[in-house]
Amino acid sequence: MAADPLADERFGHLPYDEVTVVTTADGLDLYVEIVEPDDGIDLDFGLTSPPEPTLIFVHGFCLDMGTFHFQRTALTHRGAYRMVFYDQPGHGQSSKLRQGEYTLDALGEALKRVIDETVGDGPIVLIGHSMGGMTIMALAELYPQLFTDQIRGVVFISTSAGKLDEVTFGMPDFMARFSRPLVPVITGAGRLTGGMIDALRRASTDLAQALTRRYGFGTEKPSPALVKYVEQMNAHTGTEVVARYLRAIYTHARYPALEALKQTRVLVVSGDQDKLTPPDHSAEICRILPDAEFVPVPGAGHLALLERPNVVNAALTEFLEQVD
Repeated sequence: MAADPLADERFGHLPYDEVTVVTTADGLDLYVEIVEPDDGIDLDFGLTSPPEPTLIFVHGFCLDMGTFHFQRTALTHRGAYRMVFYDQPGHGQSSKLRQGEYTLDALGEALKRVIDETVGDGPIVLIGHSMGGMTIMALAELYPQLFTDQIRGVVFISTSAGKLDEVTFGMPDFMARFSRPLVPVITGAGRLTGGMIDALRRASTDLAQALTRRYGFGTEKPSPALVKYVEQMNAHTGTEVVARYLRAIYTHARYPALEALKQTRVLVVSGDQDKLTPPDHSAEICRILPDAEFVPVPGAGHLALLERPNVVNAALTEFLEQVD
């Protein structure tokens, strides 16, 4: 058996310059790590170079800021950008709702609070994976002017603007099993009950598995160390949090919100083997935003940014160099 090339990778242990907590309007504390750029000193003239945009990374469902491990590593080595990473509500080291359900509007408001408290009025590039991309779309719906005045670029990785209730995961039998406990969540108007949460606990086990071995990766034999790392992120997301997010994700529909991005530089990245947010979802984003750049990642699944980091990093670096 070939040795695992990522066996010694320090997943979950990356340096940062500052840790802070941002509190949302609904009282949740968001864990934030900030990486500062190298000093922009011109050795010939002693001048500080113009500030590059701050990069804010927004991770997906059942994951945390560690999803961007390889992008953070590569860009830290370049030393050109200030980077902000945070765990979305209920994920990673951020706090959880005590009652009620999570909504994408609330996630958009949380992102706005992160912007206000870590960047202020400076230029920004937003980078969202999966549900993180949906969070960015919610922000665009709530604050469209930001995408004209402050946000210089947006990167959508393995995400969707809607119709996730139609995704079959390439496996109709699995979807049938998974959908039954979702029905009262997706169609019900009231709050989650204890019985719903109990049913969803069982469904969430299938979901966590779906996000890793079979559905998270496009290759048949991904790195065992990488799979273990993703499983650890999944496991850290409690089943009650999973339950409270499901309606938000499965009823997500923000095609009109993309109109706010028509004057913003956009990069769309998708693994061509993605079964969770299939490539046609990225194609639909590009149809609405015809000036967006599209980069397919051959052989990659939903976790293309971890599975094929060289391809994703090359596209991201080139994109950032083009941002005004």
